[in-house]
Amino acid sequence: MILPIYLYGQPVLRKEAEEIEPGYPNLKQLIADMYETMSQSDGVGLAAPQIGLSKRIVVIDADVLKESFPELAGVKLTLINPELDIIEDGKKVTREEGCLSIPGLSEPVARYEKVRINWLDEDFNEHEQTFEGFLARIIQHECDHLDGILYTDRISPIRKQLIRNKMRNIADGKVNCEYKVKQQKHQKR
Repeated sequence: MILPIYLYGQPVLRKEAEEIEPGYPNLKQLIADMYETMSQSDGVGLAAPQIGLSKRIVVIDADVLKESFPELAGVKLTLINPELDIIEDGKKVTREEGCLSIPGLSEPVARYEKVRINWLDEDFNEHEQTFEGFLARIIQHECDHLDGILYTDRISPIRKQLIRNKMRNIADGKVNCEYKVKQQKHQKR
């Protein structure tokens, strides 16, 4: 089932998400719905807060980027309760980032090129792996969502000023999307 993407301004996007415990009801269906929602929205990653659920779960399907990043061919990950360690001996690279919760915008964001992550898969099997390059960026972006952080929090103050009105328009529901969304309801002023 395709779920609405929660847009900038929704409080759930600013909350620290809670861990998922074994036996979480309908977990496999939730994961399937997240993959379907992400695919229909043309995303490569989706965190549960983006569908209004303050839980520590991320889905990533980076295969669509394989022409630009051949190392992403076949990459599909379900991360439950991920614990992210930035490997700071790696270099930082600045690239454009966008987000399904902030439609129509992209901004340059500096991120480390290498991360180590511990997580559980959908069967609660434990994994630990180091990721590099663009996949490390996707993982950092999605894990930020679990901590209530948006990529726009990581841009320069001048860039924040330049996009302030666009961000306000998104929060006010003045945005067109090609996918199903949930916008902040504002009281009349």
